[in-house]
Amino acid sequence: MKHERIAIIDGIRTPIAKAGGLLKNLQAETLGAHVVQELALRVGIDYDRYDEIIIGNVSQPVHAANIARVIGLKAGFGPSIPAYTVHRNCASGMESITTATDKILSGQGEIYMCGGVESMSNIPLLFSPALTGIFEGLFKSRSVSEKLKNISHLRPAFLKPIIGLMQGLTDPTNGLMMGSTAEILAQDFGISREAQDIYASMSHNKAQAAQVAGIFAQEIIPIVYDALRGKVMMDDDGIRYDQSPDKLGKLKPFFDRKNGTVTAGNSSQVSDAAAAVVVMSESKAKELGLEPLGYLSSYAYAGLDPSRMGLGPVYSTAKIFKRTGLTLKDMELIEMNEAFAVQILANLKAFESASYAQQHLNQSTAVGSIDETILNIHGGSVALGHPVGMTGTRLVIHLLKALRQQNKNRGLATLCIGGGQGASMILEVS
Repeated sequence: MKHERIAIIDGIRTPIAKAGGLLKNLQAETLGAHVVQELALRVGIDYDRYDEIIIGNVSQPVHAANIARVIGLKAGFGPSIPAYTVHRNCASGMESITTATDKILSGQGEIYMCGGVESMSNIPLLFSPALTGIFEGLFKSRSVSEKLKNISHLRPAFLKPIIGLMQGLTDPTNGLMMGSTAEILAQDFGISREAQDIYASMSHNKAQAAQVAGIFAQEIIPIVYDALRGKVMMDDDGIRYDQSPDKLGKLKPFFDRKNGTVTAGNSSQVSDAAAAVVVMSESKAKELGLEPLGYLSSYAYAGLDPSRMGLGPVYSTAKIFKRTGLTLKDMELIEMNEAFAVQILANLKAFESASYAQQHLNQSTAVGSIDETILNIHGGSVALGHPVGMTGTRLVIHLLKALRQQNKNRGLATLCIGGGQGASMILEVS
């Protein structure tokens, strides 16, 4: 049965800031409320017409556990509009859109505010179990002597914090950091350090050109990060201008110090940002007289070996092509999230490999060869940053706007997902 398309009415995002930088003092719910409020005003639908708010977020803050609800209320939505948070690691921003899609197609609602947000600056440091035990003992102590006895067990080593960000970027099923899974792909596909640095440099150069041309400004809303001094962030700040492979080649491997090839320079940056979109059925958009930014025609998620999670796009894209009958030749632009430069290069090889398709995708022929001239034409997360809960929403917004700018109609947005999954969306403009 063929369902009608889901209309994406409009979408905006904040600038992407380097973690620990300009947006470090803004909590995730503040970033999210900023874009949701602005987008609701732009679209112009009465707040009471929305059925629900769905927001993707990975490092859900303890002070705003259901961050979608907090965002909705801070953005001016009334308490009668429900909200909930979704989490699919790097695809959380996409998950918000596909969750709303399923609700619309099953008749549970008509109009949804969706999005993704991440403040990686504010992922907390955690107490060690030993130090936690000391604190628990102090709380339970009823006398000064009992308190002193507990304190006497304190050792300097107990004060070493657990870095929440590092914990979150480590797969608990295999103990591998995401960068270590990227090193595995470099070995599996024979991808050199030089090739990674060339790709990373190209990402920065494309993003620089797009920023200078005002391409990103069409999707960004500025945000005040220091009200007392009247300071406003207007542009992404992770792009390294005039980047070159030679400059990147001076960086040391980060995840495998001795034999590695993956560095901070050819990996995506840790960042802070938020993005939002308004979605409804195509027929509802026509009824309201709204001209959508574009349409979601199909989506797919797929699972794979967590130790090779970076190959998720080839799995989910193979799945969506089987479902729709479309091929890479039907895609006029492709946005594939750049978790790591090596991950993109490995996917390019896996997409065009018949043997890989036979061994891993249960199909006799290759998924197809990706034309690199239509891939990430304005750079990607290596240059811009990867605020994990937000990136999926950004890919959707940027692909639709790029299709319109290029006078093209159909594109593929896809990304790998920590833990061993892939997500793919087919988006259309006309």
